[in-house]
Amino acid sequence: MGKRRKAREAAVQYHFWRDLQHGATPEKMEDFWDFCPMKPNIREFAQPLIQGMVEHLPEIDERIRKYCENYEFHRISPVDRNVLRLAIYEMLFRDDIPPVVSIDEAIELAKTFGGADSGRFVNGILDRVKQDLTRPLREAVNKQNS
Repeated sequence: MGKRRKAREAAVQYHFWRDLQHGATPEKMEDFWDFCPMKPNIREFAQPLIQGMVEHLPEIDERIRKYCENYEFHRISPVDRNVLRLAIYEMLFRDDIPPVVSIDEAIELAKTFGGADSGRFVNGILDRVKQDLTRPLREAVNKQNS
């Protein structure tokens, strides 16, 4: 398994922890890394994902509510909700990651950690998010040309 997949797993686990703590974060980030030990190169990719998700959580959750209009937000499983949060964060705020990569990774995380229908559920929601994007879906945006 690649470092980015492991980093995404760590980001989902962090936010799953936050859900279990009703939005509270660890007093120190090191407390999380003690709970979920990762190599420095994995933490290096995971840390901005975690921080970005925290910074943009209200907007991300609003997107989830929008695309799950017939499904109550609090009834989405914590695993599926946090996989969606990660993927939507990447799709909206990480131009260096192609949206199709974010979707594929989210589906795999949902299948690994979620329930029997998690992969399909996550795919369906993220497909709707993808339709609203105006950037290329299969490639990263080259910051030098932007």
